[in-house]
Amino acid sequence: MVFALNAGMYQPDFSPMGLHIEDGRELRPASKAAPARGSGPVPNFYKKPNGIFYLSDKGAGILPTDGFMKQGMKPRLATQSGPMLVIGNKVNPIFIVGSTDRTRRSGVGICKGGVIRFAVSEDAVNFHDFARLFRDHLHCPNALFLDGGGGAGIYVPALQRNDISWHGGYGPMFGFVE
Repeated sequence: MVFALNAGMYQPDFSPMGLHIEDGRELRPASKAAPARGSGPVPNFYKKPNGIFYLSDKGAGILPTDGFMKQGMKPRLATQSGPMLVIGNKVNPIFIVGSTDRTRRSGVGICKGGVIRFAVSEDAVNFHDFARLFRDHLHCPNALFLDGGGGAGIYVPALQRNDISWHGGYGPMFGFVE
């Protein structure tokens, strides 16, 4: 294993919260659910728009969930998470410059030439700054938040990186094996 990263948010039993496709098989359908009213701050998965990262025979992509569902595509791999960080080269307008909502974060972007870039912050960062990393520095016109806090772990032996989950494990994972 060269690389492994949490592939999005998951339930307490570590099952994916939303769409999960492996080897072309849908293991969990896309979710358009909303959080319970009056339940406090909106959990990240439900912040709009959330989105879907996918790999198909035509390449990789990231679309808002509604757009993905309308296209009816059948990718080989897909994961749903949220919120979208960058949409059409614009930072998600729900993010606040200078927000004090800071934690470690992980995300994925589709960048120039269709290059897939994953990022995990070393330190606490807000959504706006994390989105700008993808747009302004990695040149990704579309990017998706995967997870934050203790769920923002990464495994890269070449970098001597093996983050531990503070909540006992990870749900869906991306992995690259040579």
